[in-house]
Amino acid sequence: MSAVHSGPTIPGFDYQRVTAADGVELDVATGGTGAPIVLLHGFPQTHLMWRHVASALASDHTVICPDLRGYGASDKPVETDRDVYSKRTMAADVVAVAAALGHDRFALAGHDRGALVAVRAALDHPGTVTHLASLDVLPTLDMWDVLHGADAAVAFHLYLMAQPPGLPERMIEASADAFFGYFLDMWSPNRAAIPDDVRAEYLRASREAVPSIVADYRASAGIDVEHDRADRESGRRLAMPVVVVQQNWGDALGYDAAALWRAWAPDLVHRTTAAGHFMAEESPQEIVAVLRDLLVR
Repeated sequence: MSAVHSGPTIPGFDYQRVTAADGVELDVATGGTGAPIVLLHGFPQTHLMWRHVASALASDHTVICPDLRGYGASDKPVETDRDVYSKRTMAADVVAVAAALGHDRFALAGHDRGALVAVRAALDHPGTVTHLASLDVLPTLDMWDVLHGADAAVAFHLYLMAQPPGLPERMIEASADAFFGYFLDMWSPNRAAIPDDVRAEYLRASREAVPSIVADYRASAGIDVEHDRADRESGRRLAMPVVVVQQNWGDALGYDAAALWRAWAPDLVHRTTAAGHFMAEESPQEIVAVLRDLLVR
């Protein structure tokens, strides 16, 4: 059903609440007409991070931009067990939302946390996801494997939010704006890419979702690793065309990012970018071009 959406929106897009997995409702922005593509946001953001890219793609695609469960204006179920925020469950959300909107097959692009959900959706639903784009992550299992020694300090938040329920939530809630604002500031060399009103919205949304954001990260240190490991051991791979765009973390941390991705994705295009982590906001024309190239493969 239609919904009144408070806060900044993607111009020209409609907003509605859509029932996903387990009765959870996601807040979803949709616009355009044509072949469908779903765009999944990262941390510490909402669907709004896709505003430039979504508007451009809507000229000839149906563009679907949900807030992930636990983020933004979507439902934030309590972490009653490990499955609630597993990427498998969050991927099932995405497939259910697309189906509810009339799309049994769709292209899928994700950034950061959304990319982890997108990869899991593509592995679990290969007949549904036609094309996959991943922005600035490694698959969960590889992400943990490449973090070693003092260099792992760059990912301190992964270790903090991997802890059992209680302490990380209290620590982050005690200084939420400073915590989430740190990443918005440190991960972007171009401060103008996230204007003040958008930054304020990201901070507000994150401040109001600390337990569910932590639960999402906690799942990536537990059940998500188990799911990835089972897929690796069984030889499951991504069956569709895949494009990966990353900062040059491989050189910085001493690993071959393209090789790690190629083990999962035989039909792979791997690119590095001069933009920062928030590349869809810093360099939207580049990301639009990457996605358009993917969609014709």
